[in-house]
Amino acid sequence: TPVGKFLGSLKGFSATELGAIVVRESVKRAGVPAEDVDEVIMGCVIQAGLGQNPARQAALRGGLLPAVSAVTVNKVCGSGLKAVMMAAQGIQLGDTDIVVAGGM
Repeated sequence: TPVGKFLGSLKGFSATELGAIVVRESVKRAGVPAEDVDEVIMGCVIQAGLGQNPARQAALRGGLLPAVSAVTVNKVCGSGLKAVMMAAQGIQLGDTDIVVAGGM
């Protein structure tokens, strides 16, 4: 997702709204059918006020099916990187094939 500044041009968007844009565009640009995505793993540093499981919200708003699992990683500055690491590990182990991962 884009990096903004306090009260900057992105202030009207929640993290989950930005995450949904990224999920939708990542799947579209990769040329992957939405139904082929196995999981969404997204880091989110400040979850206060976003509701339950921001990664799930981003996945659903991003056009993925309700059957796609999603997990939110909260690890302060390293949450997005940890999300990508978890996705890579799942693929390496053969647990998943296609994962959308990042930070929001």
